[in-house]
Amino acid sequence: MQYDFDLFVIGGGSAGVRCGRIAAGHGARVAVAEERFWGGTCVNVGCVPKKIMVNAAEYGAWATDAAAFGWEIATAGHDWAKLAAARDGEVARLSGIYDRLLAGAGVTTFEARATFVDAHTLDVGGKRVTAERIVIAVGGTPARLPIPGAELGLVSDDLFTLKALPKRSVVIGGGYIAVEFASILRGLGAEVDLLYRAPLPLRGFDEDIRAAAAEALAAQGIRLNPDVTPTRIAQVGEGGMVTLSNGSTTEADAVFFCTGRVPNTAGLGLDRAGIAANAGGAIKVDAEHRTSVPHIYAIGDVLDRVNLTPMATAVGHALADTLFGNNPREASYENVPTAVFMTPPIGTVGLTEAEAAARGPVDVYVTRFTPMRHTISKRDGRKTLMKLVVCQRTQKVLGAHMLGEDSAEIMQGIGIAVAMGATKQDFDRTIGIHPTAAEEFVTLRTRTRVAGVQEAAE
Repeated sequence: MQYDFDLFVIGGGSAGVRCGRIAAGHGARVAVAEERFWGGTCVNVGCVPKKIMVNAAEYGAWATDAAAFGWEIATAGHDWAKLAAARDGEVARLSGIYDRLLAGAGVTTFEARATFVDAHTLDVGGKRVTAERIVIAVGGTPARLPIPGAELGLVSDDLFTLKALPKRSVVIGGGYIAVEFASILRGLGAEVDLLYRAPLPLRGFDEDIRAAAAEALAAQGIRLNPDVTPTRIAQVGEGGMVTLSNGSTTEADAVFFCTGRVPNTAGLGLDRAGIAANAGGAIKVDAEHRTSVPHIYAIGDVLDRVNLTPMATAVGHALADTLFGNNPREASYENVPTAVFMTPPIGTVGLTEAEAAARGPVDVYVTRFTPMRHTISKRDGRKTLMKLVVCQRTQKVLGAHMLGEDSAEIMQGIGIAVAMGATKQDFDRTIGIHPTAAEEFVTLRTRTRVAGVQEAAE
């Protein structure tokens, strides 16, 4: 059978655009359909606009801290509209680049919704299109909790369309989006309540980092509400009142659900193509990203595996090379560095102490200190925490974790070392750059504790 395209990609985000562009570069006839905006979540309602708003919040603190260094800076408050205009301009620029990248590679683009008719046929904005291979890269979408009044709450996307700062905000959730949003809103001047159901935020992160994060959030003046869940949201004037599982209530101008994202597969017609998904809508794939239908693949956040933009682009590139570039390869999901852009930020790569200890005995090195800037500024809550988790047997560094200013920039370099299998001795013989916070990673000489001995004995 002659198909319209060798490859059809559903979704014009990071995963889909990279996969389509590289496949076209290998000579494939490629089409990509995007129903909302080129660049997907990251460029439009995720990492890019969020980081710009993080930067904006940081400037307020820096302006205050400047006095300790001899600068007299007067501020007249924050101009939300000016920030929004600058942010939206940059988002539009980057989104346009994604579209032009595809056009430059000779990819046919559809600004329309694509759904399955059968395993080789798609309905694209009312037009039937066939393809030999199909890649599903539709990403995720923010989720609300199933509670009465949930429709009164906002989701993470909505932060980027607000016309003004909500002076009183409730952020529901304890994951990285929740703590980032709480930091942004607080840094720009809002009163913020952060509600989460666990004793500490950031489930899945290293326990020392979680505890330090809670301390840092509280030091900013964010009101932490651990061990609670919201049970109802009611309209009160222009805002809302949230009732909590402990019986208390809190009022706010805006209530944000930062309670996770779900794969954006609803209405895609997976059943018509015979594609299997789990109960949460995430598509099931094998090690080569094949779905239950061998010529259909799924990549990116729709898998709900490692929901990070660089991971999505790496997988998309590897899949295109495998299918059309005569270069079969896989992108590794191991030792993926990542950051949480709260205040101060977190950078991490590799295993947590608990994960590593479950595999056998580990040496744990931890240091906590006030960075030089804040020995002068005297700002509370800006202590830096650094941690290495080291396999006792091989001395390989299994995990590196940091909470503190510049942690994301520092962790990128540490990530190379961990991915290469560097040992603690490799770190020790590396000369530090002085005076920096980063040098602490190569001067950790005193072991804090040993973990995992009992697990290894069993």
